[in-house]
Amino acid sequence: MPAYNRIDRISEEVKKELSAIIRELKDPRVSTLVSVVNVSVTKDLKFAKAYISVLGNEKAQKDVIDALKSASGFIRREIGHRINLRATPEFTFILDNSIEYGAHINQVLKNL
Repeated sequence: MPAYNRIDRISEEVKKELSAIIRELKDPRVSTLVSVVNVSVTKDLKFAKAYISVLGNEKAQKDVIDALKSASGFIRREIGHRINLRATPEFTFILDNSIEYGAHINQVLKNL
């Protein structure tokens, strides 16, 4: 079992809660095919990068990222209520295509 430090544990907890909050968002631009791939929180807990994977075309991906950016204040407040931290991080949402790329590689291997 690898030794996790405090920031890694906080990042995992934020990832879990962020996934739950995204599922609860009522914005029609956020589809059900959105997943949080990774969250990295800075040591001072001021900022967090959330890597988001969206299954769909580029317009749907852009719409989801825009919706999350517009709801960032709500998301930050909800994270603050759900996790007891000294400071609630400010989120930066980054589109991650790793799941889509993995599905593409899997399809290429099946075709061989």
